[in-house]
Amino acid sequence: MSSLLSERQKDELHRAMLSYLHNAGMQSTYDALKNETGIDDLELDDPKAKWVGLLEKKWTSVIRLQKKIMDLESRNAAILAELSSPTRATTSSSSSAPFIPRAPARHTLTSHRAPITRVAFHPTWTVLASASEDASVKIWDWEGGEFERTVKGHTKAVMDVDFDPKGTMMVTCSSDLTIKLWDPANEYTNTKTLHGHDHSVSTVRFTPDGEKLVSASRDKTIRVWEVASGYCVKTFTGHSEWVREVVPSDDGSLLVSSSSDQTARVWDFASGETKMELRGHEHVVECAVFAPIVAYPAIRELAALGGVAPKSHGAYVATGSRDKSIRIWETSSGQCLRTFSGHDNWIRALVFHPSGKYLLSASDDKTMRIWDLAQGRCVKTIDAHGHFVTCMAWGRALVGGGGGADGKSTEPRRINVIATGSVDQTVKIWTP
Repeated sequence: MSSLLSERQKDELHRAMLSYLHNAGMQSTYDALKNETGIDDLELDDPKAKWVGLLEKKWTSVIRLQKKIMDLESRNAAILAELSSPTRATTSSSSSAPFIPRAPARHTLTSHRAPITRVAFHPTWTVLASASEDASVKIWDWEGGEFERTVKGHTKAVMDVDFDPKGTMMVTCSSDLTIKLWDPANEYTNTKTLHGHDHSVSTVRFTPDGEKLVSASRDKTIRVWEVASGYCVKTFTGHSEWVREVVPSDDGSLLVSSSSDQTARVWDFASGETKMELRGHEHVVECAVFAPIVAYPAIRELAALGGVAPKSHGAYVATGSRDKSIRIWETSSGQCLRTFSGHDNWIRALVFHPSGKYLLSASDDKTMRIWDLAQGRCVKTIDAHGHFVTCMAWGRALVGGGGGADGKSTEPRRINVIATGSVDQTVKIWTP
């Protein structure tokens, strides 16, 4: 019968087996296998030799993968059962009560050697990517709190990371002036490197259709890139200082950017023209994000706006600044509807709650705050990290399933999850 292994793979396996037998003290078996294989150049005293400990690593990896496969099979069976019974009553896990994060964090992820700059959830897997000033991106299984791999390629700080809507690509940008695309299905191989910015690239995001990228830079420009070709197809100019962040609207028709020039701008994606300049902050605007349509009723209640709520995307924007304030804006008029004050230091990240009822903020005062949009007040403050909180992201995933404590199968639950990153070099996972 022909072997499934190549000659090189056979040699590595034999060396790994010999290393294991030697370390286990099975000298006679070791001598017999060594004679049979004819391997005489085995360096048992070299801890850097790749076959040292290889057998043990492979064995534990197989067990871990088997467990993951069993968990996925259990979830798949539960999902199929749920789909086949569409009239089944909803469970308590689908309660309409909005999820608000609570302390302590579910997991604290440690491996980076410098401050965390950005976190991003994979849209379908229980995977989280974290970017850092240590020039790497790390991939985590956030459900189990397990480190999976380090993605290297940039030569300076990685400033942002994002997944496309289908999860088939990951993009990063860096102070090394480049943007890189990676293939998650192929061990995060670097597939393209995009050049064009003249200074540190602050942020990069996929458009909702996944066909283009938008990036912002310290060179004061915003660029649009075609994913398939890697070409820069548009350059937007207007900010007079470093562009800190740029984010597309949910339908991709608009962009919102924040800048060191103390303004935020709303851009028409098709034409590249500024639709509105938002002025009012007294320091660098660190972050800006569009409100989802589901948040419009709460915002209109906050601002006592009458009439019919708009149905178009991009009607309202939230901005966070080094002036320690958060502002809610109406993009059509450029009017500031409300200012939220409470943080004691720079605002570094903002995300709207999926229910549309809350706005979450992260700050250099080391806290994460939850704001009731309709009332315009902070309803919860969480001491999130031991140093500045630099970034925050929402994720949604199907978790659980498989055997329960009583031996019976349990159904998977769809939950919301939050990740935060900090100058303390840790990433934290927050769940209900």
